[in-house]
Amino acid sequence: MDFAFDNGFHAAMEGFYAPAEAARPSVPALLAFNQALAERLGLAVGRAKDAQLVRVFSGMELPQGANPLAFAYAGHQFGHFSSQLGDGRALLLGEVIAPDGARFDIQLKGSGPTAFSRNGDGKAAIGPVLREYLVSEAMAAMGVPTTRSLAAVATGDLVQREQAHPGAVLTRVASSHIRVGTFQFFAAHFGVEHVTQLSDYTIHRHFPELVEATNPHLALLDRVVGLQCELVGHWLGIGFIHGVMNTDNVAVSGETLDYGPCAFMDRFAVNTVFSSIDANGRYAYGRQPQIMHWNMARFAEALLPAIHAVDPADVDRAKAIVDAIPDRFRDIWHHRMRAKLGLGQADEADGRLIDALFGELEQHGVDFTSFFRALAQLLRGDGAMLQALLPDAEAMAPWIADWWAQLEREAIAPLERADAMDAVNPLYIPRNHQVEAALEAAEAGDLAPWTALLEVVQNPYVLRPAWQDYAQPAPADAGPYTTFCGT
Repeated sequence: MDFAFDNGFHAAMEGFYAPAEAARPSVPALLAFNQALAERLGLAVGRAKDAQLVRVFSGMELPQGANPLAFAYAGHQFGHFSSQLGDGRALLLGEVIAPDGARFDIQLKGSGPTAFSRNGDGKAAIGPVLREYLVSEAMAAMGVPTTRSLAAVATGDLVQREQAHPGAVLTRVASSHIRVGTFQFFAAHFGVEHVTQLSDYTIHRHFPELVEATNPHLALLDRVVGLQCELVGHWLGIGFIHGVMNTDNVAVSGETLDYGPCAFMDRFAVNTVFSSIDANGRYAYGRQPQIMHWNMARFAEALLPAIHAVDPADVDRAKAIVDAIPDRFRDIWHHRMRAKLGLGQADEADGRLIDALFGELEQHGVDFTSFFRALAQLLRGDGAMLQALLPDAEAMAPWIADWWAQLEREAIAPLERADAMDAVNPLYIPRNHQVEAALEAAEAGDLAPWTALLEVVQNPYVLRPAWQDYAQPAPADAGPYTTFCGT
């Protein structure tokens, strides 16, 4: 297999990483391989046999041209600063340039200890690996910026957590693995020269158009803030809860990074938390915009030495960028919600309609994902789906009337509007009870439920009668759902 590595970070950023090597697995076996993504990356794996894929994507065999390394980074974890974290169970094999010129990292996750592992074993269990593969591919299919999953390989070894689980390695693809925590590490330990070097590299790699800005580092802050506002708007729009929005899990590329205790909302509740370690609800669904704002303030702090070195007056401009985040996010969020509700043009009444909707959804315990598809069906003259979601026929009737009045401001045919809504509102998501059942089966050796669910969530918008069960809300008697970090 020829990866044609072009390892710019390894060459240009010595001192920003530690060399690493993968642990040798006992009896590796291929669980999943993403052929479509391999083609997107331009990887020459078309004729590779499963045995070859297994050797590379388990870490057993180092592909030619690889320069394996572990990134150094710090991070605020649940608000508390850890000055040294780093890739404790992952290593970057190298970078490839896709046929369209885009650059991507190829990283093994769960491949064994590195210089940053502290007391950890550097391994991953099959459940978290297959969860990340499934959810990241679902996110990509819904158009959410995200890391991707190229392969999952069972190692044949047991990983000890609360109990022993089968081990696995995930091959993760990202436009880079540079995090807010990466900037924090070098700001905390080395100062302005290293921060400037990291910022310059990030700009050249991700945002080359910013090179000519009066203060490129200030422009970088502004660009990353915009990407994070867009990203969290995406999350809220599909009911996604990241679960661990620590600064070391915030990619400056604007991609969703690290699918640990993540999950999707079933019945709407603004304070929904799924993570077993988020006892105080810091990363609840409705707090994600505020945490994004907080994380971007930490990014600004880390960038300030580089910003100040160009022009001390730009420190105030950086503060203004951070202070403007709530308004910037609100505009993005309202734009996204208008699309979900079939509203074509902005109106001053939209904000009130949107805010009132979430109170109604919570009051009546409505399934978040199904609700927006049901509204589109209502436009087609079929109210059965909506009535099935509500406790009685009059529930939400005033809000529905207000929504309808907003629609009538615009000369858009109902069927055209319904089709536009269906194009942005997924019908199939990785529903928690289905994900859990698929992961339990996979750990027991049966991949069929997981493979079937993967196919469904990779095609989230178009109704298929054979997939009717996958579109159903969680059972009414489903208890609280809890996810775990998987480290």
